[in-house]
Amino acid sequence: MGQVISLPFKLASTTLTFYRGFFHYLLGQGRNSPYLPPSHPDSTVPAYLRPPATANTAAEKAAGDSCISSSSWTVPSFTKTPLFYQHTRLHLYSLASAFYLYHKPHYRKGSYKEDIVDNFANVAIPGTGLPLSLFVWNRPLAFGLVCTASPIVSAVAALHLWIKTRGKSSISEEYAIRLLAPDDWFSYWRLNCRIAGMHALLNDIPKGYDMENKWTFLEEGNKIGVPVSPYLNTPAIVVKHRNEEGGLGIYFYKNATDGGDWIIQERILNGDWVNKHLPSNAPLSTFRVITQSRGAIDVTKECKVEDVTALSCVFRAGRRNAPTDHDSILFDVDVKTGEVLGGTTNAHWYRLGLHECLPGRCPWRSSDHDVTHHPDGDIPVSGSVVPDIREMLHLVETSHQKLCPDVPLVGWDVVLSADEKLPVCLLEVNLSCNFFRGSFDRKVYLDFLEDMAVKMQGMRLVADKEGKKFK
Repeated sequence: MGQVISLPFKLASTTLTFYRGFFHYLLGQGRNSPYLPPSHPDSTVPAYLRPPATANTAAEKAAGDSCISSSSWTVPSFTKTPLFYQHTRLHLYSLASAFYLYHKPHYRKGSYKEDIVDNFANVAIPGTGLPLSLFVWNRPLAFGLVCTASPIVSAVAALHLWIKTRGKSSISEEYAIRLLAPDDWFSYWRLNCRIAGMHALLNDIPKGYDMENKWTFLEEGNKIGVPVSPYLNTPAIVVKHRNEEGGLGIYFYKNATDGGDWIIQERILNGDWVNKHLPSNAPLSTFRVITQSRGAIDVTKECKVEDVTALSCVFRAGRRNAPTDHDSILFDVDVKTGEVLGGTTNAHWYRLGLHECLPGRCPWRSSDHDVTHHPDGDIPVSGSVVPDIREMLHLVETSHQKLCPDVPLVGWDVVLSADEKLPVCLLEVNLSCNFFRGSFDRKVYLDFLEDMAVKMQGMRLVADKEGKKFK
């Protein structure tokens, strides 16, 4: 009974912390002072964003030592750990920074606004069917989304988990996790995007961000010996329909090698290891590996290979008859052993249309990595071991250091192909990347982002003082 009575007060306290922390970094002292961790003597972090003294108890220390990247609700007393508060500060700081970035130049678009509108065009909060792009067309709309949808969605998520687990989860704990330190794929993706946007802006878009352009990536990779996917050097191709006449059904494509807009390549086929885990007529299925570069913290310094770390790896097992592996089962891969772990999906975030609001249409959550077999053919996947995982991770780490050491986080699409001359190659890179629900050491990741925030906030304060105009 006591827990029921105290629940509204706990939810209200968490909601107040969210608003206070958000405005602290948006308009308050956090906006106009250095970003320093609580351990620093000059830190201005308010008390409600610092871990409580009780976090030093044995049980909470054990929780704090757990660095899982998702399903935080399974960790006892997680919301009292230093890791939770570190994540909360970074989440709220970067969320507030999005409004600073809103009309400023973006490394791949005219502004951050343009980039977020494009990226949200096919994404919806599960069960709503409404593309999130509708709510970020201007600052007031985006502000309303943050201030209203965040608490509401977090509350629904907490209640849903409590019902799904039959009361095993804590509504107040899950609400705090969803609202203050969210560990779902979407929130990590947006956190990475905001960090990339801020970093590129304040560093005058370092050269490494050019790798977002698929042709530049292939061209530069070839020059320095990085095994990128092969392309044809022919100036152009002509594609004809076999039965059309009268000038119909004919298309001309000018190759990027000759100044055109199209990268012309032969189709790459899956290698044997990949094929045996896929159904017939599956698409090219890649591995998404995320790397972080400490060389990006200070772009004026030389970056060494040791400064780059592979955080996660996911095998995207494409579905039958799908054109690409964007429609796939996401199997987590242990980066230490190469063992394929459980699979899941995030497809429910891409279901648009008002009919998705109907009961039973769109799941609120997907499975928590409990898929062991590919559903198209009941093919066993979990338990297999990716061949030469260490070589794959070393390839992306060295490629990050060679091609874009001045970019904080990079998502690599790695191919294990059927080509004996090029058995492993890099398809492309994503610099505003998401983990595709892969697991990673959250402490390593958050420590890196904290160091990034310290540096970037210092640069932003200098830019404010100098009245810098970004172009």
